[in-house]
Amino acid sequence: MRFAFPLMLVLVAVVPVAGLWWTFLRARREKALSKITLNVPKSHGSSLQSAAILSGLFLVLFAASRPQWGKSLETTVSRSRNVVVAIDVSRSMLAEDVRPNRLERAKADVADLIDSLEGDRCALVAFRRTGVVVCPLTTDHGYLRSALEQISPETAPRGETDLGSAIHAALDALDPAADDHNAIIVISDGGDLRGEALKTAELAKKRGVPVFTVGIGDPKVGSTIPAENGVGVQMHNGSPVKVALEEQALKAIAEASSGRYVPLATAGTAETTLGAIYRRFLRLVAAKEQSEEEARAADRYQVFLVPGLCLLMIGAALSKGRFRKSSQSRNMV
Repeated sequence: MRFAFPLMLVLVAVVPVAGLWWTFLRARREKALSKITLNVPKSHGSSLQSAAILSGLFLVLFAASRPQWGKSLETTVSRSRNVVVAIDVSRSMLAEDVRPNRLERAKADVADLIDSLEGDRCALVAFRRTGVVVCPLTTDHGYLRSALEQISPETAPRGETDLGSAIHAALDALDPAADDHNAIIVISDGGDLRGEALKTAELAKKRGVPVFTVGIGDPKVGSTIPAENGVGVQMHNGSPVKVALEEQALKAIAEASSGRYVPLATAGTAETTLGAIYRRFLRLVAAKEQSEEEARAADRYQVFLVPGLCLLMIGAALSKGRFRKSSQSRNMV
């Protein structure tokens, strides 16, 4: 046996103590009366009433602690969507035109999105040359956050940025049987150098999965990126390498898949966080009704509550009967 509210057992333990104290006080009172008069009536009705009330209180408070034993199957029905978030982890995402850098800003916004998921399932994909699933579809927000924190440029294989591979990996993480409840979010600074993204976006459209692309960075002014050894900035032919947000590929992917392109502002606002984007656009994706059966400990409080209430009613009835009897006696006098 287990209890849902074990602290209530403290009150349960108080009831017999209170009953013993009441019995002691009543016995002392009757003893004191016996010294004054020789004819002290026996209070059998009062004893029965006290026993009924104390027993009733004991059972009701015990029921309030919600005793549980055995198992019961509970079916819950929920409406959910499946969302895969693909994050670009190429070195260009280390540019600091957004603070602290593009990758960390993307991760912070994904954390905001996780807060907006409610019952929806989410998966995470990191991509550079290829896409890697770092967290499968789940509703476990703690697990999602843990996987998100571990994402870095070393999470995916090095190479030229391939947005098409990211979309492929995201599609593989989704259940094709529920494609009308699925969506993909791709967060990147653009620069698809392998050219397969449009074909993959068209494949997503055939499956009915919209791809929402999110551009991060400044599209007008290029930004330097840290050198691979961590000292200074990356150089090429004696000049610093500068990368700007390339929106064209991201816009084309969104259009080809019936999704939407959304640029994130360089200085984050409440309207341009991924949580806001999710609430504004992805909520339009149809939700799937799903039912789950879960075995839970069965509540058995009714076994104690019903007899407890009956005993309290009996105690109240006995009190009413004595009051009527004493009233009649006073009228006769």
